[in-house]
Amino acid sequence: MKRRFLTLAVFLGLGLPSAALAQQRSITVASTTSTEQSGLFGYLLPRFTAKTGIKVNVVAVGTGQALDIGRRGDADVVLVHDRAAEEKFLAEGFGVKRFDVMYNDFVVIGPKRDPARAAGHDVGDAFRKIAAAQARFISRGDRSGTHAAELRFWQEARIDVHAFKGGWYREIGQGMGSALNMAAAANAYVLSDRGTWLSFKNRGDLAILVEGDRRLFNQYGVMLVNPAKHPNVKAAEGQAFIDWLLSAEGQSAIADYRIGGEQLFFPDQVQGSGIRSQ
Repeated sequence: MKRRFLTLAVFLGLGLPSAALAQQRSITVASTTSTEQSGLFGYLLPRFTAKTGIKVNVVAVGTGQALDIGRRGDADVVLVHDRAAEEKFLAEGFGVKRFDVMYNDFVVIGPKRDPARAAGHDVGDAFRKIAAAQARFISRGDRSGTHAAELRFWQEARIDVHAFKGGWYREIGQGMGSALNMAAAANAYVLSDRGTWLSFKNRGDLAILVEGDRRLFNQYGVMLVNPAKHPNVKAAEGQAFIDWLLSAEGQSAIADYRIGGEQLFFPDQVQGSGIRSQ
């Protein structure tokens, strides 16, 4: 009987430090490639884990795929950047509540010599000039938030870009890093989030050509996957992650992340950040 009690005690972890048990907790966050490839998560997550003992496993894909992972119940939290798709996710009952967490902006990247003469501060004008010049353009084509924004800009410019697939317009079905690499290799234009561009090393002859248009505003939202839909969701741990992101500590950590002295993301709960415009 004593042996059985001792075995049960060991099995339950009696006598182990509480921190050791806490380290065994984990959540899965489905998020965009921009949060991963920009290095933001590499900066934030160790701080969250150190505070809570909760490990965060990230699945970095396009926003559309991240939301589909949430719909299947294969993630506890989604952190993405396509407001219309996020609201649809909530309306379908797959999310509990959406919170603005941070923002940055999109930029149009292209060859420094700018063969389409697209440079300026008007994304619609830039896209029309790229189409008129039939200059090479790399599209992510992956249902990401960046891809959705790009398609919206083409539509606003009254360009039926699907008619040019396989010609000067090329969809690759991959993430932001791959799109930037391909644009650098082909000396092509591409739409990127600023955070990934700033962390991108293989720039070749590329540079930012279009920025500052209010339509380039890029908002990120975070949601807990609904445990009423998927009982396997780790609701307490997932909510702890969301609460930390929205706390003064989490928001300050987002603001503090920089590359080459330049801030990549701007927290929504901190006033006075510079690029916000909706």
